[in-house]
Amino acid sequence: MIHDSVIGCVGSTPMVRLSRCFPEPEVEVLAKLEMLNPGGSMKDRPARFIVEQGLADGTLRPGMRLVESTSGNLGIALAMAAGLHGLSFTAVVDPKTSPINLRLLELFGADVDMVTEPDDAGGYLHSRVSRAQELVRSIPHATQINQYANELNWRSYHETAGEEILDAVEGPIDYLVAAVSTTGSIQGIARRLREEHPDLKVVAVDAVGSVIFGAPPGPRQIPGFGASRVPEIYDPGEINDVLHVADAESAAGCRRLLAAEKVFAGGSSGAVIAGVEHLISRLTGPARIVTVLPDRGERYLDLVYDDEWVADLPDPWQEPEAVTP
Repeated sequence: MIHDSVIGCVGSTPMVRLSRCFPEPEVEVLAKLEMLNPGGSMKDRPARFIVEQGLADGTLRPGMRLVESTSGNLGIALAMAAGLHGLSFTAVVDPKTSPINLRLLELFGADVDMVTEPDDAGGYLHSRVSRAQELVRSIPHATQINQYANELNWRSYHETAGEEILDAVEGPIDYLVAAVSTTGSIQGIARRLREEHPDLKVVAVDAVGSVIFGAPPGPRQIPGFGASRVPEIYDPGEINDVLHVADAESAAGCRRLLAAEKVFAGGSSGAVIAGVEHLISRLTGPARIVTVLPDRGERYLDLVYDDEWVADLPDPWQEPEAVTP
């Protein structure tokens, strides 16, 4: 197939069996390699879906400006999708956004607006969202994507990634294990998988310090993993269990995945590897686990793959426990 643009290449990412990371004979772990999307992450899916749906229904028109709070991946994806469809894009970022992501945003054509004042939660998410709202009010023909409240977020995964997993995996799927931030990907995929596998158990992997599932707030160092607010699109009924994973465990998971499988993935993928390991340790019988590896490792060379950065992280504060939301 020949596509009209690179945005047409979003999706249809491959799945691999992680039998070297998880050699347990009665457990099969299947991972979807979302870092192989053209923009480098799973966020290509909602960016394309939101832009194309908006243009189709008239809520977006060429010449308009999109504005969104982002730690990197969605911003890169929106810059790609917007530019190819005649739209402008402003990414609202913060000082924790990695230099690599800032450079990528600029190269993809985004205007970058950085907030510098932390919010009341000690992070920057609320400050970024407020700044995005301020920009939309002050810029003619601007609109905010608002990924935490946008129903098109989870729908993009329901109609693409969820469908692709069902096409690839024959037979039962017992668990979906996925990292969270907006909860769009885990909910969209879970809703589609449950249409065929109603007994599916959904396990969210969240960052220590994230408040999505009611845990106390705290510092988090890996961008795009966890959140300092509860997303408006989050439905507690979709999630069976939650595992909180510390930054040091996420870094160790990234390195284990690279050493064992030669899959070079980002910080939240390492958290997923840690989460799957904890889940397997509690299983009492055979299981097939499907998971998603969200983005590429190159964007984390100065984070989870940097020995000095990892050495400065606090030790994991406790063994993660499953929490029923």
